[in-house]
Amino acid sequence: MELKNLILCLATVLLLATSLVYGVKFLRKRNYLLGVEWLVVTLSTSNLLIFLLSGAQIPYAISHFCDAFSRGFGIPVIGTLGLMAVTHRYRPSKLVDVLIFAGSAAGTAVLVYSDAVAGPLPYFYVLMWTVFSLYMMYFAYRLLRAGEQRHALIVIVGLVAGEAIACIYDFYRIPGDNDMAIFFTLALTTWAFNIVEMYYAYGALERAETA
Repeated sequence: MELKNLILCLATVLLLATSLVYGVKFLRKRNYLLGVEWLVVTLSTSNLLIFLLSGAQIPYAISHFCDAFSRGFGIPVIGTLGLMAVTHRYRPSKLVDVLIFAGSAAGTAVLVYSDAVAGPLPYFYVLMWTVFSLYMMYFAYRLLRAGEQRHALIVIVGLVAGEAIACIYDFYRIPGDNDMAIFFTLALTTWAFNIVEMYYAYGALERAETA
């Protein structure tokens, strides 16, 4: 295995571990939107790792679907609604949670299997992630208001990196990175960073709102 592919596998394991650990942590906070979404990321990265190690196509198909789910709906929509628990005190019922995930899964099926959306799909992903980035700017503002300057700064760094990854995902190829191993290493590491910081920033804002 080439060094860059080994590093990609390590980045995959990093995202797998962080999404699993912090997904469970959010479930313990009874935030099922964020908890389950991070576990979807865990499912995606575990299957990606199997594909990278074996070349098996079924794990790749599962990972591809989960990736489309998270990029199109999971993080931009479900992630925003989950974070609104501490910015807007939004706590949907379990039934609403189920309906949100079901609707997002149906929407993802259209994104993945419909030829009609293939052309505008990359632009849709960027649009959705940009909307999420705008909300994260507001989230950082709320952290500043709560006196959490360090978390606010880290959130801004994370959203800038995440937006950059989203913008170049389907539109730019790093020179010499024909198999996109370098890009995906950067992307997986960025997402792992954001998952970890999102949990601690959420906790900081939660404590501030309680106080």
